[in-house]
Formats: sequence, C-alpha cells, structure tokens
Amino acid sequence: MTAPRPTFDAVIFHCDGVLVDSEVIAMRVECEELAKLGLHYSPAEFCRRFMGLTNREFFAELDTDRRARLGLPLPDSFVKARRARLTAAFEDRLVPVEAAREAVLAAPAPVAVASSSGQEGLEIKLALAGLRDLFGPHVYGGDRVVRGKPDPDLFLLAARELGAAPERCLVIEDSLNGIVAGLAAGMTVWGFTGGSHADAAFGAVQLARGAARSFGHWDAVRAEFETWTAPERLAV
Repeated sequence: MTAPRPTFDAVIFHCDGVLVDSEVIAMRVECEELAKLGLHYSPAEFCRRFMGLTNREFFAELDTDRRARLGLPLPDSFVKARRARLTAAFEDRLVPVEAAREAVLAAPAPVAVASSSGQEGLEIKLALAGLRDLFGPHVYGGDRVVRGKPDPDLFLLAARELGAAPERCLVIEDSLNGIVAGLAAGMTVWGFTGGSHADAAFGAVQLARGAARSFGHWDAVRAEFETWTAPERLAV
C-alpha cells in the first residue's frame, strides 16, 4: 500500500521576524540612523516598503528617497553606522521568536531558511538565536542570488537545493515583499505575525497581499503541521 503524500514536500522559513525577533531591533536602529539624515518613516510605511528587501535594494530605495526629498545621496556613513549598531544590538538583545525552535523541529518535511539578509549576517543571527543547527546546509542568504525579494529567485534556489518542486513548497513569511516573492515562485505562502514588530492587524494585510493563511504564534503553526499526512519529518 502506497504511503499517503504529505501536504508539502518542503517548508521554507523567512528569518527576520519569523525565526529570530530581529525586526523590532533593526527597525529602531535603522529609523534612528535615517532620522539623522533627514529621512523619517512611520513604522507602517517602513514595514510595508522595506521589510524583506536585500541590503542592496534597501540602500537603493533609501538613496532614491533622499535624493527626491533632500537632493542628496545616501552617504556611505549610513551603511557603516547601521552595520556597527545592528551588530552590537543583535549580540546584546537578539532572541528567537517564541516557540520557533519547537515549530521547526515539528515540521514533517525538509526545511530551509531563505532570507534577504546576506549569508554571513544570516548565519550569525541564527547562531545567536540558537537555531542554526536546525537547517544543516539549507541556509540561503539574499546575496546568493542576483535578484532578491520580491523576485522569486531566492525561494526557487532553496526549493532546487531541497529537491522539491516549487508548487510543493510552503513558505512562512512576515514581510509583504517575501509574500510576493513566494507567490511568484509558485509556492503556497503562510503569513506570520508572531514577531514583536507585528500585530494581529498585520495578518489582514498579509492575507490581502495573497498569503493563504496568517498565524500569530508558532503553536498554531505546529498544530497545522500535525494535520499533515507525513508520519515524520523527512531527512535531506
């Protein structure tokens, strides 16, 4: 008798605000540094426009804004100050999102991380949060592809390395850019609002952008994992 097929063949997790509670830290640091340069953003605008972008695309957007608003380019000093402050803040305060480790361990399919963060920074954040050991070789930073989110390339890379067809992959994302990227890859996307930067209202925004479902805590995701037909998590 053929064993039942699992709901999905792979689960691809975003990192910031999904696995590690970094977005609230990063947003505070970045907004403070940008305010020094005359660029002011509300939390809602910052999340909508910038979350999920690679550093390269983030800096390009900021440069465009500063030229349009002030007639000045984004200075190199912002990049350096941001990196130094983020490094110190993450080392001091970064923690995993509550119950993230348990949820990853409960996933009944191979898992990967696909994040717009650069590979080095991504590895560091996962290690600081005590989650790096969960993903083996399947950790993919935004600098592994030419086009970052909202383009689908990063998710397609993760699927290819996992040996899973895109339509058989589940993406778990908090950012709107990431939701767009997952859908463009032909994958099912679940929104997540369990990070400290998000609230329940953001779940409605995720659904409006195309997420199939939205979850406010990892315990709810774990409950969904338990409904999958696969009896145990597969090894890659």
